[in-house]
Amino acid sequence: MNAARSDVILERMMALHPKVMDLVLDRMWRLLDALGNPQRDLPPVIHIAGTNGKGSTQAMIRAGLEAAGKSVHAYTSPHLARFHERIRLAGTLIDEDALTAVLDECYAANGGETITYFEITTCAAILAFARTPADYTLLEVGLGGRLDATNVVDAPALTIITPVSVDHQQFLGDTLAEIAGEKAGIIKRSVPCIVGPQAEDGMDVIEQVAARNGAPLLAYGQHWHVGVEAGRLVYSDERGLLDLPLPNLPGDHQVMNAGAALAALRHLGVDEAACEAAVTKAFWPARMQRLSAGPLIDIAGTAELWLDGGHNPAAGEAIASVLATGPARPVYLICGMLNTKDIGGYLRPLAAQAQALYAVSIPGEVNTLPAKVTAQAARDEGMTAFEAKDVATALARIVAQDPTAKVLICGSLYLAGNVLRENS
Repeated sequence: MNAARSDVILERMMALHPKVMDLVLDRMWRLLDALGNPQRDLPPVIHIAGTNGKGSTQAMIRAGLEAAGKSVHAYTSPHLARFHERIRLAGTLIDEDALTAVLDECYAANGGETITYFEITTCAAILAFARTPADYTLLEVGLGGRLDATNVVDAPALTIITPVSVDHQQFLGDTLAEIAGEKAGIIKRSVPCIVGPQAEDGMDVIEQVAARNGAPLLAYGQHWHVGVEAGRLVYSDERGLLDLPLPNLPGDHQVMNAGAALAALRHLGVDEAACEAAVTKAFWPARMQRLSAGPLIDIAGTAELWLDGGHNPAAGEAIASVLATGPARPVYLICGMLNTKDIGGYLRPLAAQAQALYAVSIPGEVNTLPAKVTAQAARDEGMTAFEAKDVATALARIVAQDPTAKVLICGSLYLAGNVLRENS
């Protein structure tokens, strides 16, 4: 009975606003005030925005802080298999009873007023964090930054902006500068901001916002550097040099995410052992995650099966880089995407790496691109593409043709979540 209670409340919350996205903060302030303004009682907050790398960077910071003996709250979105994944209380995923209690309280305090699902559930997370002792709170922005529901903390301990690229234009603006301006909206007066690698247009905007707020920047290429030398991650800043193992999260892009995490950890004063733990012990599902058990693995046989939820052009480039450097196996993609994404931009860098793509519709997702549309978009990028009714069918067809294949299920966190639920 308890297992379904939070789902029932979450379903109710979906009906409180006709839109999924409606970027204003007025409703957040109203509900937080009704709840007694719990955002003022959070453990020191580290607020993370950016287009790509937010989740991985957060995971590394959490691993480092926990290795230093700190207890850490963490908020992330969207979830993959269960909503509980979004709220980690002092290192542990929120349990069903605690989640049900804060959801119930927020629903009652809202009094039937209009509020989006993300806003009211973010209030629930903040309420849970404020009532549970911890040393730090990691808040990952949902969308943008300036008007995101997480942007309600007046004086965080630190802000972080990971690489900014073009995504969610319908909400954030058409140009990189406009989007960077939205991300930079998390910068607060006099609060230091860690900045990952940025295009020049984006960095100019971030610097302007920081200057207006008197916020010190700790920027890649200026105040810290990171790279790979002799198969090791080498990080340097004014405190000196770190010579560490490569990140356990795969991909060259994770070196830059690790750099931002290390810059944050060094600013917070952790030791070298904690910094090493940040890059070697972080776990972030559906980011080039190799699957090793479950019904899909039974179908895969001797084929490798991987999962990634990246969904924009920058993610496509990062995945292509990982595939290009891996062991020589023929690569096949099983891809499903939302109709709000730049599918051509995502698939373009992957075209050179894949033998073929099998397109699927995302189960239960109203905004899925139909499989036939995804398949045609892949053909438009020069790929051999087919349609399949679901992931299992696509995988069976691939391994029947090539038992030695490397198969990547990709294109959407919603597809990744469905795979993790069904393959458990």
